[in-house]
Amino acid sequence: MTYKSDSSEPRTFGELRNSRWADPPLRGRSVRDEIRANLLARLEAGAPLFAGIVGYEDTILPQLINALLARHHFILLGLRGQAKSRILRELTTLLDERIPTVAGSEVNDDPFAPISKYAREVLGECGDAAPIAWVGRDQRYVEKLATPDVTIADLIGDVDPIKAARGGHLLSDELTMHFGLLPRANRGVFAINELPDLSGKVQVGLFNIMQEGDVQIKGYPVRLALDVLLAFTANPEDYTARGKIITPLKDRIGSEIITHYPRTVQLGMEITSQEAWIRRGGLPLEVPDFVLETIEREALIPRAVEMGAYLRTGLETLQQRYEAIGDVRGLGLMIGVDFEDASQKPDSKLRDRVMQKSYQKGLLLLSCGESTLRFCPPLIVTQEQITTAVEIFASAVVEAA
Repeated sequence: MTYKSDSSEPRTFGELRNSRWADPPLRGRSVRDEIRANLLARLEAGAPLFAGIVGYEDTILPQLINALLARHHFILLGLRGQAKSRILRELTTLLDERIPTVAGSEVNDDPFAPISKYAREVLGECGDAAPIAWVGRDQRYVEKLATPDVTIADLIGDVDPIKAARGGHLLSDELTMHFGLLPRANRGVFAINELPDLSGKVQVGLFNIMQEGDVQIKGYPVRLALDVLLAFTANPEDYTARGKIITPLKDRIGSEIITHYPRTVQLGMEITSQEAWIRRGGLPLEVPDFVLETIEREALIPRAVEMGAYLRTGLETLQQRYEAIGDVRGLGLMIGVDFEDASQKPDSKLRDRVMQKSYQKGLLLLSCGESTLRFCPPLIVTQEQITTAVEIFASAVVEAA
C-alpha cells in the first residue's frame, strides 16, 4: 500500500532530486540510522518510548535503546505474555511518517539507490520523469511466525514461470522473481516470531541475506542488498538448545534481550487493568482491586494461557480424529467446538446430544451459537482435570454420533 502524494511531495524523480530528500541526512540513510535518529529525538524530548509497555522502564527498555542506538539486529527472549510482539510492532513509531520509493516497486526501492532490476529500468527509461510513490511507516513493518514448514520461497522468494512466460524472460532473469516477505520489507523492519522453529535451510538463506546480501533461488544467484532491521523473538530454552539455531546466524544477532513477567504485584495489576476487556458498551464493569491482586498473586493469567493451550491441543487432536468436529477456536480457557454434519453444515442436534452425553458423564458444557459447545473451566483447573474432560468429551462424541 502506498500513500497518495499531496501537492507538497515530489511526484517524479526530477522533483525528488530538487527536494530535501536529495541531500544528507535523508539521502542514503539506512533504516537503522533512521530509527536511531528518531529514537535520539524522542529521548531528547523526554517522550515515552513505547505506549502500553509497563514494567520494563528500568530493565528491558534500556537494553532495547542500547541495541537500537548501536544499530543492532536483536532478539527478544521470553515466555508468552511478556509483550515481545507488542514491542516489535511499536518499532514502527520510530520510522519516518513516509518515504519515497520508485512507483510500482515490490521492494520499496530507494530512487537514489535502487536494488531491483525493475526500478533500475524504470529510472533508466524515464529519467527525471520516473514516477515516485510514498510508503507509510505501517507498511514498512512485516511480521512472520516461524514454523517448520516456512520455505525459502515464503521468506525470500521464488522463480515465477508465469512472469517469465508473459514477459518473454529467461528463468534466470531477476524480473521473473516473485519476492518473498523479507525483500518486501526492504527499508523497513522485518520481525520473525519463534525464530528457532525455522528449518536449518531457511536459516542459512536468512544468514546469506544478512551477511552477503545474496541468495540462490533454485540455483540462480540473486543479489539483494537489502536495508532491513531484523528483530526476532524466541523462547529462551529453544534459543539456547543445541542445534536449534545455526551458529553463523546467531552470531549476526547483535543484542539478546531477556524479557520477564511483572516484578511486583502492583505492576501486574496495572497491566491487567490496561489489557482487560471491561468497556463492553453496556453496563459498566467494575473489577475490585482485591480481585486484581488475587489474579496476580496466583498467576492466574499465565496459568490460563498455559492450561488453555493444553486444552486446545487436546480438542484439536479430537478434531483430526472425528469428522463431526468442525472448528476449534477461542482464547485462554474459553474454547468453542463446532459440530458439522456430513455436508459440513452446522449440526445443532448432534451438538445437543454430545452436551447431554457429556453431562451424564460428569462434564458440564455450555451451548452457544448455532452448533457450538463451549468449554469454560475455572482458572484454577489442573492439567489432570483437563485430560479427564477431553476423554469424557471424546467418548460423548462417539456415543452421540
